[in-house]
Order: sequence, then C-alpha cells, then structure tokens
Amino acid sequence: MNTVSDNPVLGVRHKLPNPCGAHLVARALKRHGVEVLFGQSLPSALLLVIAEFGMRQIAYRTENAGAAMADGYARASQKVAVVTAQNGPAAALLAPGLAEALKASVPIVAIVQDVKRTQTDKNAFQELDHPDIFRGCAKWVRRVTEVSRIEDYVDMAFTAAASGRPGPAVLLCPQDLLLEAVTPDSDGERRASLGTYPLDRCVADPARINEAAQTLAQAKHPLIVAGGGVHLSAAHDALARLQESASLPVATTSMGKGAVAETHALSMGVIGYFMGTRGMARHMRASIDRADCVLFVGDRTNQNGTDSWTLFPQSARYIHIDIDSQEVGRNYEALRLVGDAKLTLAALNEAMLRVDLSKRRAARSEVEQKIAAGKKAFHDEARGMLNSDAVPIRPERLMNDLRGVMTPDTLIVTDASYSSIWAMNYLTAGYAGQRFLTGRGLAGLGWGFPAAIGAKIAHPSREVVCIAGDGAFAHMWSELETAVRMKIKTTIIVLNNQILGYQWHAEDVMYGNHTDACQFSPVDHAAIARACGCEGARVENPAEFKPALERAMRSSFTTVIDVVIDPKAYPPLTLYEGARLFDRQT
Repeated sequence: MNTVSDNPVLGVRHKLPNPCGAHLVARALKRHGVEVLFGQSLPSALLLVIAEFGMRQIAYRTENAGAAMADGYARASQKVAVVTAQNGPAAALLAPGLAEALKASVPIVAIVQDVKRTQTDKNAFQELDHPDIFRGCAKWVRRVTEVSRIEDYVDMAFTAAASGRPGPAVLLCPQDLLLEAVTPDSDGERRASLGTYPLDRCVADPARINEAAQTLAQAKHPLIVAGGGVHLSAAHDALARLQESASLPVATTSMGKGAVAETHALSMGVIGYFMGTRGMARHMRASIDRADCVLFVGDRTNQNGTDSWTLFPQSARYIHIDIDSQEVGRNYEALRLVGDAKLTLAALNEAMLRVDLSKRRAARSEVEQKIAAGKKAFHDEARGMLNSDAVPIRPERLMNDLRGVMTPDTLIVTDASYSSIWAMNYLTAGYAGQRFLTGRGLAGLGWGFPAAIGAKIAHPSREVVCIAGDGAFAHMWSELETAVRMKIKTTIIVLNNQILGYQWHAEDVMYGNHTDACQFSPVDHAAIARACGCEGARVENPAEFKPALERAMRSSFTTVIDVVIDPKAYPPLTLYEGARLFDRQT
C-alpha cells in the first residue's frame, strides 16, 4: 500500500518501490500547490507517480520550449512553475529558457535527473557538469544525495525561486535516489506551502518612504516609471491608487505594460527605445525631458527601457522601489526603497496622505492636457498605418484589428524582436493589472508560442493570443503537435515577412548592409499547422485578417494565422530616426 500519496489505488500502476524517493518529491510538490509539471519522459520515476497526487504532466517536444511553457505559466498564474529534464543534452537545452526567467525574475523550479550516485565521475551515459551549466542561469543550484533530505531540498528550491527577487532554482536528482525505497517518516507531516510568489513580502525603510513622499509632493514635474516588478508583486492596485490620489503621471516599460490603465488621463504609455515616429509615447518626450523627480517601481533600468540610458534627465532626483537591492541605484543614483513593490507602494500611499499635495492637484490639469495632446498626436500620426489597406499588409493594421477583437480577458503573449514592439505600441491596456506577457528578460527568439501554451494552462477559460514573427515561430513550431496532443487551444498570429526584420533593418542602419542570414525562403505556416492537426489560415489581404482572427478565437482548436506582412515595415525605434531606411515609410 502506498503510504505517501493521496491515492493508494494508483500506486500499483508501476514497478517502482512503493513508496520511493520519487514519491517524496511528488508529495512535496503537491504540498506546494503544484498542479502541472512540464516534462518529457525523464525523470521517469517522478513522472510515473505524479498522477497519484493529482498532478498532470505537460509533455513538451523540446526542453527549451518546456522552460518557456513553465515561464508563461508562472507569469500568468502567480505560482511557481515546475519543469523537468533528463541529464546531459536535455539539461543543457533548459538553460536558455531559465536564463530568460532569471533576467525577467520569474520563479521556476527545474528538477533535473542526474546519473546514479555510484556512477558519478565515471563518464556515465550523458554525464555532465550540471552545476556549471546552470550557475549562470539560475539563482540556486543543488544536488540532493540522501533520500532523507529530499523534502528539505525541494522546500529549499521553492524558497529560493519564490523569495526575494524571484527566479529559477535547479534541483539535481540522481536516478537511483528517485528509485530508492523509503519508509514512512515519523517526524510528522510537513505543512509549509511555498508555491506562490512573492513568498515573503517586506516593506522599505519607513523614514525613506516618508522622504520619498515629501520629494514627490514638492517636485515640479514628477514621473513614475513602472516596470515588470509591478506585475510580479501584484502591485497594480496600489500603483493605480498612487497615480490617482497623488495626481502623478505614470509611464511603463515593455514588461510593465498594463501596470496602470493606459486609458487613464495620467497614463503616458510604454516608453523606452521605441519612441520614434508613430510610437505610442513619441510625443511624451517633452514631459520626460522636464521631469525633476523620477520614481522607478520594479524596473531594471535596462538599456531598452531607458533608450540606452539617454531618456531621463541627468539633473532629476531619482527614487527606486525594488525587491533587489542590487538593482536600486544600478544606473541612476537614487533614494533607496528596497522592498516589495506592493507593500512599499501601499506605505507610500499612506505617507502621501500626510504631506501637502496642493502642488500636485494644482498641476494635474496641465499634466493631463499635455498627455492628452501627446496621445492625440500619436493617433493622428499613426492613423494612416493603423487603417492601411496596403498589400503586403502593415503590422500596425493587424494590431488595430486585434485591439478591436480582444476583450479585457484576452491574454496577449508576444515573442521577442519586432513582435513585442508592435504590440507594446498599438495595443491598449484597458485596466490596471492587464497582462501582456513578453519575453524581454533576454529577448531570445522562440519564447512566445510555448509561453502562450503555459499561459493557457494557467487560465484555460481565457483566450490566449500569441504574436510571433516567422523567424521566432520557426524555433518552436514543433510544439504545435504538443498543443494538439495535450488539447491546449491558443491562437498564433505569425508576422510573415520572410526576413529577420530587426536584424536586417538594424544592420542596414548601423553598417550600411545586412548579412546573408537575414532572408528566408517562403514558408506556408498555415500548411504546417494543418499538417500537425491544428487549424491554419493564410492571410495576404488586410480585409481577410479580422474575420480569420474572429474564427480562430471562436474555434476550439489551436489556429495559426499566417499573415504576409510588408518586409519594409519597421516599428518606431529611435535607432531608425533620421536614417534613410527605405528612404522613409509613408
């Protein structure tokens, strides 16, 4: 009889010792609220027993896709995701996905099978120095070697992943450890559940919060910049309250999009390196230039979000809220508010009640007028492209049609490169807390589609739409079969321009020519989808896109909409301003 799992009847479905080390791992995962594991066939012992604990295996085709699925699931669910892999090459393939999660502060526990303990350093099959592989893409890497310590190490992995600045934790489990028979423990049942994040919330220094409140109240032109940490902390309500009650304008980074409602009169939109012609926040630059106090919230102040650290005035006073003390003041010397964004913003809201906000209230009308004028100038400038009937199709037109079809419940997932930039600029966050999942941690191609699968598993009742370029989609189209086999429905919009657009255009601007790798042979992605058992639609005329999208969203099956877009279309990167890229877009 299985004395470890919740369902002893299912314990007879395999030849494993019952209970064994794998049961202890599964029991700990169940205790932490895990419902799904993203894993292929190994560790076999673990994946064979998880059904006894009510958990489901999502079997990916490739490990890099599995890591992205776990990433999308964690971002969408606010839960720690679990991905598994075999030792050797499979483990190595996890590294890119974990690196994205590390840079984007997404909690994942990776359980990786290792060689038997008695075979260590004997050149066993697919033996590899796993700690060295994962050290640069995870915040915690350990190997458990004693069956009596399994639950200790699983708990440590979840604690590492979900506490402080979230990120991946890797637990290496030797094959024979998982097979080792165990006797029921007599130490009492563990109750700690560590599977949600942030695991431990802490608030910044109250004296510094009071100083920040005074600084914001007395500034002439204060500005809040919200990053992805607002979503990770679920701090959007506290931020929206600060925006409204203290009359403070808010801009966001790409990963912070949706931290506030972009329809709010004090919301400036997404800022950074794409504030060129027809960019959402292009006409907000004057307001940023005059800012004398900037509050960063959950923001890495990275290159793209600051337009290579040129966007914000050197003379401004900076305040920085972040859970990671290493990020505070990294690029802008700042008043340090090290703490959880939600709790620290809540405390800042209370502190703002104790200061004189008359200056903020007096300035609000002028600030709102400037933002409204900037938004109008953007729409006037972009209107031609948003409504374009040109063939090949303009991506702006596709985003405009998508915006008209999506609902507040629609989850948008974008791949890296141009796909994310089109979405950031031409889709609208209608409420505080609306998520746009984008792989901007490292921005590697191929993240989008598997991340969309993970997001759909987290929210099966919500419509999930993935936007990916043809270069990115080619990395992961094998997961179409996964979507069919696992009955996971998403809609994928492939922006098919037959080139690596960002690479081509940036190389032309920077070097006067582009490399041979930038151009592809024609590919019919809709046909690939149908060959895998999905639905596929090929769109070559802009009038065909919206009906195809509506059909896809009504369908019960994953649909690939392969849209032939203009290879000369490029988004509003400031890098391109003044460059004679195809002379100019009209």
